Amino acid sequence: MLTGKKIGFALTGSFCTLAKTMPQLKKLVDAGAQVTPIVSSAVAQTDTRFGKAAAWLEEIKQITGQEPWQSIVEVEPIGPKALLDLLIIAPCTGNTLAKLALGITDSAVLMAAKAQLRNSKPVLIAISTNDALGANAVQLGKLLNRPNIYFVPFSQDDPAKKANSLVAHMDLLFESACLALSGQQLQPVLR
Repeated sequence: MLTGKKIGFALTGSFCTLAKTMPQLKKLVDAGAQVTPIVSSAVAQTDTRFGKAAAWLEEIKQITGQEPWQSIVEVEPIGPKALLDLLIIAPCTGNTLAKLALGITDSAVLMAAKAQLRNSKPVLIAISTNDALGANAVQLGKLLNRPNIYFVPFSQDDPAKKANSLVAHMDLLFESACLALSGQQLQPVLR
């Protein structure tokens, strides 16, 4: 189903979710998709308790066979050259989610999304943020109603300790991507 499909896979700095994201990236590649990796500056430059930036970049390169794009200049041609069939943002932080909803384009990931949406092509979001039901709830609501934006189904990851936190079910990313390519949202969105 994904053979020959051109998919941009953009990773942002929800570091605790990166390890769950890598198998999904590999699954897309193994299914025959031509995956172009894109990373935020946080992923490219920040060492955390979840891993070193250089190690994440190397793993992404090993899976996709490509150096991740890291700059606005690198991703800008996605729009005018119609380079992608689908853009996936996984994990998508609350910061990226809010900026996307507000039309702010100050990173490679956000420029990739803007470029993709200018062509009325799908963007799939795998949310991972501690404030989705807090400060970013209004922005989440905007994106849930925006054309060409799809979500990997999500739920609260720890309602007792982090009541505002939402995280995508990464195991549903592949199925969500296949449906987004045909203009459909995997349901139910809230699990």
